Amino acid sequence: VTGAELDVEGRGLHRLTVADGTVLGARLLVNAASLHACALARLFRGLDGRCIPQESFAKGSYFSLAGHNPFSRLIYPAPSGAWLGVHLTLDLGGQARFGPDHEWLDSADPDAMDYAVDARCGEAFYAAVRRYWPALPDDALQPAYSGVRPKIHAPGTPAPDFRIDGPEQHGIAGLVNLFGIESPGLTSSLAIGEMVAGLLAGP
Repeated sequence: VTGAELDVEGRGLHRLTVADGTVLGARLLVNAASLHACALARLFRGLDGRCIPQESFAKGSYFSLAGHNPFSRLIYPAPSGAWLGVHLTLDLGGQARFGPDHEWLDSADPDAMDYAVDARCGEAFYAAVRRYWPALPDDALQPAYSGVRPKIHAPGTPAPDFRIDGPEQHGIAGLVNLFGIESPGLTSSLAIGEMVAGLLAGP
């Protein structure tokens, strides 16, 4: 989507323009673009800019456990602020992974972010994991993968909850914006889907 003209007068259709110039009409418009949600909302002509939060991004890297995995359950340490800390997850094959860490990014462009995992972060992972698994062997962790979380607050400021903005917030029928929803969020929550459907159905 390269632009949109919102139906602020309730006449029928929102008009979206896509990259090849095609114009699409939509009675209902859900902005669930994750890292791109705030930037996409700024393309919606007719949406008050005060209804769009300022986005920030935080990278989280994971390290995998080489060798035998002694765990059969997930382990979550006590959270620190709005961050869950370096926890243990298990994939469907039983492979153990630890993460994520939390690194604020300077980039404001989701398409320009570096998802490579810096092996030098391993030392901090050993310290974090040994808080709940003191027997973690040396040289047992290896870089795995990373992800980037959409934030709607800046570093050093209190973390608000994510936002689901419907017509009650911005005054435009048939539009819902979802801001600052982190993993697994949009990929797993049926309750979010039900809420969005309810907002679009109207009173």
